[in-house]
Parts: sequence; C-alpha cells; structure tokens
Amino acid sequence: MSGTSLKLHSRITDFDAALWDGMTDGHPFLRHAFLTSLEETGCVRAETGWLPRHMGLYDESGATLLGAMPCYVKGHSYGEYVFDHAWADAWQRAGGRYYPKYQVSIPFTPVTAPKLLVADGQPVETIQAHLLDGLAALTDQQGLSSAHLTFLPQDQAQKAEAQGYLLRTDQQFHWTNKGYGSFEDFLKDLSSRKRKQIRKERREALAGGIRIQMVEGKDITESHWDVFYRFYMDTGSRKWGTPYLDRAFFSAIGQKMPEQIVLFFCHKAGNIIAGALNFLGPERLYGRYWGCLEDHPFLHFETCYYQAIDYAIAHGLQFVEAGAQGPHKLARGYTPVKTWSAHWISDPGFRQAVARYLETERMDVEETVAYLGEHSPFKKA
Repeated sequence: MSGTSLKLHSRITDFDAALWDGMTDGHPFLRHAFLTSLEETGCVRAETGWLPRHMGLYDESGATLLGAMPCYVKGHSYGEYVFDHAWADAWQRAGGRYYPKYQVSIPFTPVTAPKLLVADGQPVETIQAHLLDGLAALTDQQGLSSAHLTFLPQDQAQKAEAQGYLLRTDQQFHWTNKGYGSFEDFLKDLSSRKRKQIRKERREALAGGIRIQMVEGKDITESHWDVFYRFYMDTGSRKWGTPYLDRAFFSAIGQKMPEQIVLFFCHKAGNIIAGALNFLGPERLYGRYWGCLEDHPFLHFETCYYQAIDYAIAHGLQFVEAGAQGPHKLARGYTPVKTWSAHWISDPGFRQAVARYLETERMDVEETVAYLGEHSPFKKA
C-alpha cells in the first residue's frame, strides 16, 4: 500500500461526522449518528463482544482520509446474521482459535450497505483495493483466524473475491415499487387468490377496533420510545434471549437522526398494543424491530409489511426491506433477492475447507432463489 497508511480507530467519533457521512450514500445505518449511538450507549463495546476497530485509510502523511471501513473485533458470532458458528466449531475442534476475528459490518443490522467507503474525489477502485489488502494483511499479521465483510453490495463482494476473499451468498425478501399509485394498484399485480388473501388479512388485522398510527421525525417523543421499548424487549427476549439494544440507544437515535425514523403504533381501546420501527433511506424503507403485547391474527403482517408498502407508495420509495429471512413474506409480495458477503480465512487448509463448503452453499442459494421466484404471488406474464 505504497503512499498510504492504515490506522485503527477505537471509536467512530475519531472520524469527522461530515467526512464519514459523505462516504455513505445517505445510508441510515452507516451514518455517523447511528454508529455513534451504538457506541455511546454501550451497546457496542468489548464487554458485548463488539470491540470497535474502525479502519481509516490515509495518505502517506496520515492527514487526509482516503477511505474507511466500519470494523469490529468480535469475540463471538452473534448479532451478525451471516452465520459462521459451524466454521468456528470446526476450526476449534481442529485445535485452532477462531475468536477473536475481524467483522466489517453494521452491528445487529442485516441490511446491505457499502462497507468499502471511499472519500469524495478519490479513485474508487484503488482505495477499495487498498482497504481489502489492508484488512487481509492485518488479519494475518495479528494472528486472527479470519475477517468477514457482511451484507455487501454485489459489486463490492465481487471486488473482494477478485482479491482473494471467499464469496458467500444468502437471500432475503424485499418489496419493489413498480410505479404503483396505491396499495390497490399493487394488489392488481397479484394473482386473484393472493389478492383476496391479503385483503382478508388486512381486514382481520384491524378487527376489534384496532387502528394504526404513524409517528415520524421530530414528532417522536420519549413517551413513544418508552412504549416501543416494551415491545422490543418482549420480542427480543423471546427470539434472542438477551436483546442487543438498551433503552438509551433509542433515545439517542431519536435525538441524532429523527428524520430517518418512522414508527407504526397499533391502538386498541385507548392502549398501544403493538409497534414497528422503520428507518428511512434515500429510496428504501427498512423495517427493523416489532413487538406486540397481545395476540391478534395478521397484525404483524399489517404493521410490518402492509403499512410499510403503503408508506413506500405514498412517499415514492423504490423498495421495502423487512428484515432478514422469512419465506412467509413471499405471499405478501416480498420477493427473493440475494445478499453477499466476503471472507478472508488466514489458514490455507481451513480456507480450502470453507471454500468447498461455500461452493455448495452458493449453488443451494441459487436454486432456492429461483424456486421462490417461480412461486411468487405475482401474476404470470
């Protein structure tokens, strides 16, 4: 990396917020404010297994930032959503030490976003190559087992593959706006049976006098966060055992980035019984967390999927991403898309074993995406 220097930063606030945000294409989860909120509230720290070691690439003098990566030293594989527990078990059974490892990602957030960040005016291909080379060199020099760049855009994943990283794929379900003027326009694209099913689900979800309230931006108060945090804790405790985020985090993002937050609350008989948190990007709405304190058929679908579609249509957004995995989303108009990650494995023998596994896994993902695409709820051309 002649003419450049690589530096590790123990906190995101080491970077100027405007310079950092200028490299992120307006992505809400990459924003300096979002990452700062995770660190300042203690959700991301050594004790939680997410030790910040953000990588900054500088000119030779170290004065000018050329590029960066959001990076962490991980003591486990939780909160990543690209699962490598089997790799860790295999390597440790062979006598190796899998943890700690480098993780280039957004903590607790299974959302595709650029990770090879390039400053304005810098040569993109060159800076990305330097970042990838630097990460691999640091991983080897420090005796770590591996480095993982997860939920990459396809072009960045393929760039990494060209530089010796192992390519991995998976799939999620996203909704695409095909120029719809209303939810009914969207339904017209579906088969008759699916169209009737969704209409039925929407009716039954709101039976018994349930109504949906949207709260966004600066209208969100601490009282709203108090209510939502109850839902988050209830769902998180059941799904993960220990929820990743604390109450202070939600206040922090509400203060630092309110213009990118949309909440849907479900009211019944004067009480808020459910809610969903969404983040707003330049052309996407991202559904992140949901919770409900009562059992109501289809209310999850209404609050998380159909309200998100309504919002996207009304605001001219192109896509809705409603979280990781979930084949049940297919019947609600969310279609399969591939996700990408890249992995540097230091040990040559272990690397070969992982490469063989990934070759088979990629074929399985291709077949799954093709199969699901053939069984989408949309009318056949």
